[in-house]
Amino acid sequence: MQWAEVLADQSLQDLPYKIELDRWGNILMSPASNRHGRLQGLVFALLDQQPGGKGLIECSVSTPDGVKVADAAWGSEAFFERHGYETPYTRAPEICVEVRSPSNSEEEIRFKVRLYLEAGAEEVWIVREDGGVRYFDHSGERPDSRYGLDPRPLLKH
Repeated sequence: MQWAEVLADQSLQDLPYKIELDRWGNILMSPASNRHGRLQGLVFALLDQQPGGKGLIECSVSTPDGVKVADAAWGSEAFFERHGYETPYTRAPEICVEVRSPSNSEEEIRFKVRLYLEAGAEEVWIVREDGGVRYFDHSGERPDSRYGLDPRPLLKH
């Protein structure tokens, strides 16, 4: 299945799940909690306020393992000039954020971090349900964001 087919399929509309595709076009679904949605919204609000770019929610990115959907993302003005709102993005925005669900294994999270970085992201954030955040770039895990952003104070609510 191709991403355009997923978007056009009426039976997949309004599902309470995040939908992604693996490299073979198989649909993957992950249930999201209300806490997950709240954290996603708070991270988006922070990213969308940053100068020089725009925030996105549910950002679809073509990766080496199919289409993955970052819970939130930030792209620079230069990114949007090059890519606009192509769906899915053929290159990841500079920051991709995954809000970790209880169903996500550590192996799955590390795999997604690698996929977003391989797709062009400069930084990947993993937000835990308790509001903790882990930051990754091409050199591995970092203690903080190289963009000087810290969503943790917002996420404790």
